[in-house]
Amino acid sequence: MLVEKNVPLQHSNTFGIAARAHALVRVRSEDDVRAVLADPFWGRRPLLVLGGGSNIVLTGDVEPVVLKMEIQGMRVVEQTPTAWIVEAGAGERWHDLVAWTLDQGLPGLENLALIPGTVGASPVQNIGAYGVELQDRFASLDAIDLVTGQGFTLDAAQCAFSYRDSVFKHLPAEPAGPRAAIPRGMGLAGRAVITRVRFALPKAWKPEIGYLDIERKRAEAGVEQPTARQIFDWVCEIRRAKLPDPEVLGNAGSFFKNPTVSAEQCADIIAREPRIVHYPLADGTIKLAAGWLIDACGWKGKTMGKAGVYERQALVLVNRGDRHSDDASVTGGEVMTLARAIQTSVYERFGIRLEPEPVVV
Repeated sequence: MLVEKNVPLQHSNTFGIAARAHALVRVRSEDDVRAVLADPFWGRRPLLVLGGGSNIVLTGDVEPVVLKMEIQGMRVVEQTPTAWIVEAGAGERWHDLVAWTLDQGLPGLENLALIPGTVGASPVQNIGAYGVELQDRFASLDAIDLVTGQGFTLDAAQCAFSYRDSVFKHLPAEPAGPRAAIPRGMGLAGRAVITRVRFALPKAWKPEIGYLDIERKRAEAGVEQPTARQIFDWVCEIRRAKLPDPEVLGNAGSFFKNPTVSAEQCADIIAREPRIVHYPLADGTIKLAAGWLIDACGWKGKTMGKAGVYERQALVLVNRGDRHSDDASVTGGEVMTLARAIQTSVYERFGIRLEPEPVVV
């Protein structure tokens, strides 16, 4: 086990925030995690799991030991009567997995193309885009208990997926003893690290084209039944047109979750704001477009310090500094100051509290 000291993290987070890890371990196998936990010094320190850094805001140097997830590998591990089961290491780039499955002739993930980050982070956030969520294609995952060092496997029900949420985003219900096993139904935030994820890609595949932007692309192309590769290409085109490339303009993707309200609350808002973008959900609640709310409050294109709101998509906060410079890049404090100002504006106008998507460290 090699512990690196005073490691710069500016190129390990897509915002390009300049910060350092006091100690960092590159995890390339499950044994690397267990080696850290077994170490008499490092095993007693707090831990922070870091994947692609696409869903994190660093507000200063990182005191916990950083577990930089770099477990690789993509393979078909099984086939059932209805699906191909594909496994990927937690350190694989998510978009690379999507492209690889299509190259293998295994459709199902194409609507999730170009989402930044790693495979290991995808279940934590229950990533989703253009009518498909990770939970729709999820089979199981392997993880390691960061207290006991024991490995375990979770299925979809045990992951407790919901909109941009999972068991990995909730803290344990009660403190665990030094070698206690994970109780059933317990939150796993800070308690476990995902090492491998498996996906069930349907053999009876059908295109998911109900999302408005994809439907427009389909109509423009004059295609009645698009292939998975066509959908993949369309999604890439849509995302590139709407969202900035983190290598050019640092960002963490969508910064706020789309809030959900009751039908009564939505009707009240529509009475005041007839143009509000909203989507009815199966459970009777209504999802509101957070980007529309932010834009309606006049934030699109605005800047505070070196943090700004992207001019093409108000849901994205960006680095207006130099993401490749220690001194000229945005700080986590500037990002959060802007985020709080946006939250205040939206609450004062609409009575809705926007919840950030990224993890703030």
